[in-house]
Amino acid sequence: MDEAFIRLENVSKTFPGVKALDDISMDIRKGEVLGLIGENGAGKSTLIKILSGVYTPDPGAGIFVDGKQIGSMSPRQSLELGIVVIYQDFSMFPNLTVRENIALSQQLEGHRKFVDWKMMDKSAKAALDELGVKINLDARLGSLSIAKQQLIAIARALVYDAKVIVMDEPTSALSKGEVEALFEIIRMLRSRNIGIVFITHKFEELFMICDRMTVLRDGKYIGSYDASEVTHDKLIYHMVGRSVTFERMAGKNFGPEILSVKSISKKGNYKDISFSLRAGEIVGVTGLVGAGRTEMTRAIFGMNLPESGEIFLEGRRISPRSPKEALELGVAYVPESRQIEGIIMRQDVESNITLSTIKNFANKISLINFKNRGNAALEWIKRLGVRPGFPDMLASKLSGGNQQKVVVAKWLASNPKVLIVDEPTNGIDIAAKREIHTLLRKLADDGMGIIMISSELPEVLAISDRILVMRQGRIVAEFDGSTATQEEIMNQAVTKSRISADDKSEKWGEAS
Repeated sequence: MDEAFIRLENVSKTFPGVKALDDISMDIRKGEVLGLIGENGAGKSTLIKILSGVYTPDPGAGIFVDGKQIGSMSPRQSLELGIVVIYQDFSMFPNLTVRENIALSQQLEGHRKFVDWKMMDKSAKAALDELGVKINLDARLGSLSIAKQQLIAIARALVYDAKVIVMDEPTSALSKGEVEALFEIIRMLRSRNIGIVFITHKFEELFMICDRMTVLRDGKYIGSYDASEVTHDKLIYHMVGRSVTFERMAGKNFGPEILSVKSISKKGNYKDISFSLRAGEIVGVTGLVGAGRTEMTRAIFGMNLPESGEIFLEGRRISPRSPKEALELGVAYVPESRQIEGIIMRQDVESNITLSTIKNFANKISLINFKNRGNAALEWIKRLGVRPGFPDMLASKLSGGNQQKVVVAKWLASNPKVLIVDEPTNGIDIAAKREIHTLLRKLADDGMGIIMISSELPEVLAISDRILVMRQGRIVAEFDGSTATQEEIMNQAVTKSRISADDKSEKWGEAS
């Protein structure tokens, strides 16, 4: 446990106008799970990109791997040294097979003129066997669940003979059962003397799986702590430099009914869904992964049209057949998967924030007033605390949490009547979560109606005025946000429902 495989000494990284890392010294040991934690913008992403050879640290840094000092490290050299990073988006190829995703890079880096398919089969199968999982090697990656894609990413790391595997928010889209299965894999890897760097904002997971926790704040190393010797509250204090609590944010004055959903159904997605939303109200929607929450709310945004039922906005029946139509009606939607559906990674922050309102900055001949557009983007950057606060920075350069803030800003800029937010704080640190909660509450208090999908019950209880619980595509319970408890909600979310023979034949979607 005490054998340091990687040692960093005085590692800094400076970008124009910002010092992302400031004199970091720390170690990563073999055979341990190290939690790497900090607020969004604390430097975690920059640090792992230095470890993977994507970034070169400032002069004067010392990087030691297995006792040997390394100079400038390329991505290929990092892999050869046994350092493998599994990013949040896995950085794999959904159109290729499981076999190709696991072992093709190994073939390419061997400078072979022809692909040795038998060797690829052998390598891929051996890696999956080592993890104790069975997945069809011929299956297309994109056809598999997120949990299976996660396992394939780990298998690919084993093909590289990984000594340290960095996992960036590995549980962000996994169900409770899938998280437990992943933790079993992590424990197995640890028992084989492989080091794991585990990056997450979910504190309960840190204490479940980590041996030590290293805290970064504002690009600086704060300290490393044995998991058995640090408390939840102390860890938050180290992260943000102050105490952070999730006290309840009750709504003030609710206006008239702004949205009414009546008996909408779509086979295999949701069934007989009815609820209402008042101006100034936050309705939380929760339930287990696969309960149909996302499918149901996408129907309101014109992305998953109902086969029956009706939707009314301000008393008028609506039938949006596309997100564009929904947006024009005054409905906005912040998706769960920000990197796939929420943000254009190769565009700058300003372009992303103003994407939904670009016509507001155009004159009669469609020429953009870039000064006005820039001022509008800067206002949202300041309002949501996007860091670094540079409108011209590429979205791909931001941390996951700051990317999420940009997505939220994009839709808020359209000034919607109804805002749907799907897992709005997924991958966001605890202090930033509080900021998002405060923002949502203020928007509601100003008269907006908000539907919030969340798997985090403390979040649901903190800001929801009413709570809807979904199970197997149906709303099975409704609670007053001021009196509901986690136990009551979970009992409704997991209790087996009585379903008809017709329902049993339906295939419920995997999305949340």
